[in-house]
Order: sequence, then structure tokens, then C-alpha cells
Amino acid sequence: MTLNVLFSAPSHRWHIYQRPLEVAFASAGVTVNLSGDHAPNSVDYIVFAPNGPVDDFSAYSRLKAVLGLWAGVETVVSNPTLTVPMSRMVDTGLRDGMVEWVTGNVLRYHLGLDPYICTQDGSWNPVIPPLARDRRVTILGLGELGSACASALARLNFQVSGWARRARGIEGVTCLQGSDGLDHALSRAEILVLLLPNTPVTTNILNASALAKMPKGARIINPGRGPLIDDDALLASLNTGHIAHATLDVFRVEPLPKDHAYWAHPNVTVTPHLAAETRPDSASQIIAENIRRFEAGQPLKFLVDRGAGY
Repeated sequence: MTLNVLFSAPSHRWHIYQRPLEVAFASAGVTVNLSGDHAPNSVDYIVFAPNGPVDDFSAYSRLKAVLGLWAGVETVVSNPTLTVPMSRMVDTGLRDGMVEWVTGNVLRYHLGLDPYICTQDGSWNPVIPPLARDRRVTILGLGELGSACASALARLNFQVSGWARRARGIEGVTCLQGSDGLDHALSRAEILVLLLPNTPVTTNILNASALAKMPKGARIINPGRGPLIDDDALLASLNTGHIAHATLDVFRVEPLPKDHAYWAHPNVTVTPHLAAETRPDSASQIIAENIRRFEAGQPLKFLVDRGAGY
């Protein structure tokens, strides 16, 4: 049987994904008619990006499931016209890219590289960092990406704590949960990494109260979601020196407006949402395998929990 698969993403991505998807479906033994222009009532599956052309699923009368291209699903999870199962993207390329970006920035902060990178004024002021075993790193969010980052940092001998809404167990990582666990996680965060999903529960989780619980001179890395941070509260904490520096890869509005205070702040590093990008080859394999599984009567991998919002 041939399945009709609709590719619903910005048009420029079609040429990036067409061949990898065709190869992946062939490798998985799934026969498909892949297109960006199927009639709605003929579509079996949608490969979906939130900024693509489909935002109303009600016309897709024979739709079986939606396969997300992105890890984040906050813009679609509450869509009332989406009544079929949806999977989010968890692929090895995205995961490994996030681990490398987070590890690089944690090491940058840990080793105190910024002054030597940013100033070459002839001053000779060696500052010896502690060893990783004496540096406390906290990760908020222990899903696929957070767990992978926590494990990588633990293997480098950092003292890693992680917080999640649900109980987790990761070798070499102190796993915490609940409001008391969050307070403890923040209180020991010399370097804080934010990898939570964007949900009503996590919006502004790093607010003025949370920032005040962190050690003076702490540093923040956010490759997760922009709304996790109360921007005004972070700027105020940076201005007082309580938070020493922040490296921010995601924002409430993207691209970050040119007049935003983050651009000019001396203690903020802005990066243009590049911490982890979906890789077409590995992502296509995940999508093809998930459709193969669903056709065989097996549950989708990385199924979105509509109630939890991710």
C-alpha cells in the first residue's frame, strides 16, 4: 500500500528534506507518495513544522498521525483541530549538537575564557579555575536533551544536578524534583543550563525570586526556550552583578529585535538559535521509522503528551 505523506514546512526546506526522506522511507520499507501539495482528504501522515502552511487539521479526514520536525511543539499542542497522535522530533543529530553546544559553553564559563578571548590588551592576569570536580552545574529539564547534556558533563567530572517535574535517574547526576528540589537545584547552580519545554508551568520559571536563590556570580546558559526567562528580572540581576553573565540562544521574539537590551548588555552573549538544529538525514530516519511502526500497529516513539504540553 502506498501512503500519502504531506511535507508541511517552509518551502525552502522541501529541497533540503526531500531526498533524505525518500532514502529513509525506502530503507524502512515504507512505500510513500511524498509531496508538499497533497489534497487534504488524501493525506495519511503529515511531516510538520510549526511555521509551515498547515495550521488547521480539520480538513485532513483520513489523517493518522503528525510527525514533528522540531523538538518544540508548544505552538501546535493546544490546537483544537489536531485530534490525531503527534510525535516530536528527538534525533541523534539534534541531541549531539545540543550536547556539544552546551558542553562548549559550560567549559567556556568554567575555564573563564571570555576575558582572554575578548580582550588582548597586554595585561598578564592568570586566573586559575577550579577543577571540574569542584564546579557545580545545574540543568533544569531532564528530557532527552537535558539528560544527554547532564551525562556528558558528569563524565567530565562536573558536579551535576538536574531538576525535572518527574522523577529521573541518571548515573553521576543528582536528580531533583518538586518545588523544594527546584530551590536546591538553583541554590547550587554556579552554571545553570535551561533545557525545559515551554509550557504554562515553565513560563518565567527563571524569575526574580528564582534568580535570587542562585549563588552570586552565577552564569546562565539558555538553549531551551525563550519564555523560560523573565527578561526584565534577568536584566535587573545582571545589572546588580548577582548574575555575572548569560549566554542566550533562544528568545520570546526571534530574530531578537535589534533594539532589545540584550544586544548591548556587556554581560550577555546572544547567539542566533543555533544550539541544536534538526539534521535532515537523521531526522528523516526517525520519521520513516515512526510511520513504519504506526503502520505495524506499534505506538509512535516520542509521542507528545497533550496534557503536559510536550
